[in-house]
Amino acid sequence: MSQSPPVIDVVVPVLNEAHVIERSVRRLRTYLDIAVPYASRVVIADNGSTDGTAEVAEHLAATLRGVDLVRIPERGRGRALATVWSGSTAAVVAYMDVDLSTDLDALMPLVAPLLSGHSDVAIGTRLRRDARVVRGAKREVLSRGYNAILRVVLGARFSDAQCGFKAVRADVAQALLPFVEDTRWFFDTELLVLAERAGLRIAEVPVDWIDDPDSRVAIVSTVRDDLRGVARMARGLTTGSLDLEPVRREFGRPSATMPVGIRMIRFGLVGLASTIAYALLFLLAREATSAQLANLFALVTTAIGNTALNRRFTFQVVGVDGLARHHLQGLIAFGCGWALTASALALTAGQGHSPLTEVGVLTIANVAATVLRFVLLDRWVFAHRRTVTAVPEIRTETFAAAADERSIA
Repeated sequence: MSQSPPVIDVVVPVLNEAHVIERSVRRLRTYLDIAVPYASRVVIADNGSTDGTAEVAEHLAATLRGVDLVRIPERGRGRALATVWSGSTAAVVAYMDVDLSTDLDALMPLVAPLLSGHSDVAIGTRLRRDARVVRGAKREVLSRGYNAILRVVLGARFSDAQCGFKAVRADVAQALLPFVEDTRWFFDTELLVLAERAGLRIAEVPVDWIDDPDSRVAIVSTVRDDLRGVARMARGLTTGSLDLEPVRREFGRPSATMPVGIRMIRFGLVGLASTIAYALLFLLAREATSAQLANLFALVTTAIGNTALNRRFTFQVVGVDGLARHHLQGLIAFGCGWALTASALALTAGQGHSPLTEVGVLTIANVAATVLRFVLLDRWVFAHRRTVTAVPEIRTETFAAAADERSIA
C-alpha cells in the first residue's frame, strides 16, 4: 500500500469481478478526485478471485494514482475488509460494493460526520423513507424481514444492516475488529451491533440505490449464515461472554445498560431454574407437612437464591452495596408471588387432589408470580441500574485537525 497516508480509504472488496472492476474503479477514482476535498485512496481487496480479477486490479494499481491492491488468498468479504482496515493509516475507512449500486454523491454525507467527530460509524440505508431504491420485491422483503429480526432479537436501532456502503473512524475500527468473528456477509451486521453495544454513535445516510441484476450473492446460504450469526450474538449478549466494556472505556462512553429484552431472557433463565428448584422442594416438603407450609418453604428458599442470582446475572449488581435492601425488597416481591400461589393453592384445597396435581397448579401460578417478580425487580428493586448518564461530549479536534492537515488544497 502507498506510503503517503490518506484521510479516507475506500475499500472495494472483489471476488471474480474481472468483467466490471476496471470500469467501476476508474469511475470511483475519478469521482474522488473531482468531488471529495480530502486525500483519498481506493484499495481493491481481492479475496480469492480465480477469473483474472487480480491481473486487472494489478494493472489499475500500477497505472492509476491513488489505487492500491491487497490480495487475500482466502475468500470472505468480511475477512477482506478486516484485513485492509486493520492495516490502514487513514483517519476514516470505508467500503462500497464493486457494482457501485449506491449513488456516489452519498459518499461525502457518509464520511463527513466521521471526519468532524460527530459520529463513530456511518451507514448508507435503503430503508428510510427518503431513500430511492430500485430492486425486486423478493430482495426488498428479505431485507426488511432481516432487519426486523435484528431489532427484535438483538435490539438493533439502525435501519439497514446490509447496504454495501459504510464508513468507520479508523480508531473505532481498530477497537471493534478484535470482537468481530464473522469473515463473510454477516461481518457488517456484527460490526454494527458491536458498535451500538459499545455506546458508539451510528449516522445513517439515505441513499439512491439500484439493484445489480448480476449480483453473485447466494441468497439461501447467506440468509442461513446470517441467522446463525444472529443466534451467536444473542447468546453472547445473553450470557455476558460478549463484553464491550473495554471499548466503552476507551471512548469514554457510560457503562452499558442492558436492553429489557436481554434482561427478560436472563430473568427467564433464572426463573426456569428457580421454578424447577421450587417444584422439587415442594414435593420434598409435602411428604412431611401440609401443602400451604410446603409452598411457603419452597418459595422462601427459592426466593433468596432467585434474588441473589438476578442481582448478579440479570441486573449485573456486584458488591455489598445495597445488598440488604435488595434482599428485603426481593422478599416483598416474594410476598406478592406467595400471595398469588397461595390463592391458586386454595382453589384446590379440600377437593382431594394429589400432590402432583397441586404442584401442577402451583407451577402455573409460579410462572405468573415470576412475571410479577420481574416487573417488581426491574421497575423497583433494581430500577437505578437503568439510569444512564449523559454521553460525554465528543471531542472533534483530533479528526478535524487530521482532516485539515491532509486535505487537498
